[in-house]
Amino acid sequence: MFVTGKGGVGKTTVAAALALFAAEHGRKVLLSELDAKGDIAAYFETGPTGFAEREVQPGLWAMSMDTEASLREYLKLNLKIPVVGRIGPLARAFDFVATAAPGVREILTVGKLCYEVRERHYDLVVADATATGHIIGQLAAPQAINELVKVGLVRSQTDWMLAILSDPAQSALAIVTTPEEMPVNETMELARRVREETTVELAAVVVNRVLPELFNRSDEAVFDAMCKPGPSAELKRLAGGDPRPVLDAARLAVTMRRTRAGHLERLREGIHPAVPMLYLPYLFARFHGLRTTRQVARYLGEEMGY
Repeated sequence: MFVTGKGGVGKTTVAAALALFAAEHGRKVLLSELDAKGDIAAYFETGPTGFAEREVQPGLWAMSMDTEASLREYLKLNLKIPVVGRIGPLARAFDFVATAAPGVREILTVGKLCYEVRERHYDLVVADATATGHIIGQLAAPQAINELVKVGLVRSQTDWMLAILSDPAQSALAIVTTPEEMPVNETMELARRVREETTVELAAVVVNRVLPELFNRSDEAVFDAMCKPGPSAELKRLAGGDPRPVLDAARLAVTMRRTRAGHLERLREGIHPAVPMLYLPYLFARFHGLRTTRQVARYLGEEMGY
């Protein structure tokens, strides 16, 4: 399961929560952080992760992707080449080829994940993938290599990767978004590109930070009445202060909820009706940690019907 989304929408939070939810329900799970700038360890309040996966919660292993380490593992597993220390000239040659040929660098990332799926080392592999602007390149990498290489070991490798990525029972993508204009626009555009440019199925759109409906239209009429001179003066007398900041905050909450509901409606219209949308509430949390990850995992479970 690849989890992506525009930067800042809570992509890593959802990936971590999804992995934790599965682990707490008896699955053996690998959570892989594909972006070197991420900090998946903070979501489980544990030490930094590396390429070698380690257990961070019962039944949940975590790792951070490293393309050089992935190349070393590929050489060892597929070419039976023992690599000791840094791979030096070979790494530089790989960098040269990766710069010239599209998909070469991405194939080591996707290939590692597909390998874990193929070997069934885990019941579920969750990838905290790159942001929306780069995910297509990763998902389409095997196809890009296939168009360059027609025979040989590399072609056979990308063939089985494509088979895994094209099978909805083994691979899928979840897009995380928020009910705001730019994230919604990027989500709809990404959904279109995933459909047209990759063989991976869009399994769900996760809408994060959905505001609760604190007030209805009847409440708005009450706010309007309270703002009139007579009621406002009485409220000021009873409360011992100006009630307008509180009323303004209530109006703002109504406006934000209504605006975000409009974006949600547009998102639902722009995504294929067969793709489920899961809604996560705004937690108003300042810091990420295991408690927040557990909360989001619980909400995800409720949205999925558990």
